Amino acid sequence: MLQLITILNRCHRFPGFVYHQARFSSDHKSIEIAVRPRKGSRAVCSRCHQPAAGYDQLSERRFEFIPFWGFLVFLLYSMRRVDCRRCEAVIVEEVPWGDGKRTLTRAYMLFLARWARRLSWKETAEAFRTSWEKVFDAVEHVVTFGLEHRKLGAIDAIGVDEIQYAKGHKYLTLVYQIDLDATRLLWVGKERTIESFRGFFTTIGDEVASKIVFVCSDMWEPYLKVNGEEPIMRRKLGRVPVIARARPVSPRDNKAAPQSESSHAINSTSRFQRGGLEDLAAPSTFSRALRLASILARA
Repeated sequence: MLQLITILNRCHRFPGFVYHQARFSSDHKSIEIAVRPRKGSRAVCSRCHQPAAGYDQLSERRFEFIPFWGFLVFLLYSMRRVDCRRCEAVIVEEVPWGDGKRTLTRAYMLFLARWARRLSWKETAEAFRTSWEKVFDAVEHVVTFGLEHRKLGAIDAIGVDEIQYAKGHKYLTLVYQIDLDATRLLWVGKERTIESFRGFFTTIGDEVASKIVFVCSDMWEPYLKVNGEEPIMRRKLGRVPVIARARPVSPRDNKAAPQSESSHAINSTSRFQRGGLEDLAAPSTFSRALRLASILARA
């Protein structure tokens, strides 16, 4: 087990903490790694994120780590409480491998979230001998972190489309950035109404919305209304050109007429030729959007 501690120190070292001991559990189905504070290190307040004087120590907690050679791995650590003068309260310390009361380590949540992009959540849970709820928790953590630290930057063109995720006309509105140098999912909203599409522009704010030049959409009336008829959107965007069911521009068309700004946009977005974002929103992308919808809708 000494070699395992050496590996952890090489690839996943925590300042201020030491991997003390590694051992098999009593049933030999998992590996338990005891962690202790490094001598002389001070605990960090989880509220103000500053070192504070120690107060007491709680009972040992188990944090689930990335599986190793088919064995479940747990970090064992007794959390300290600090008497924080800044916060004027006794607060549990902040540890670099954990997030609040979650039982999964940050590294394991990122690990599960990455696999959840390739497999279904159920398959991910079965492959790594965990539960669907833990995979959901991992994805929620990673998506929330990504949204908090996301930089939208300049957006020239967006595509909006809807997908049905359940029987009984249950739809989601998807908004993508479709610039030539950037293609990504920006927003997922419930239903396919005017209010749901307006929610996207409310989320990105006036400054980013005012720089959008083109909108690729089908002829669904609520999307068209938001594009040009709603007074708030007219003030933000003016009459944004709508590229409805864009088709590729053939060489014959290019010779027949010079390219205007709108025709250039149609040519640039020709990959959406079948009435929306079908090429971009392939089944794998749709399934990920569906799985993340409940998280993004709350953000």
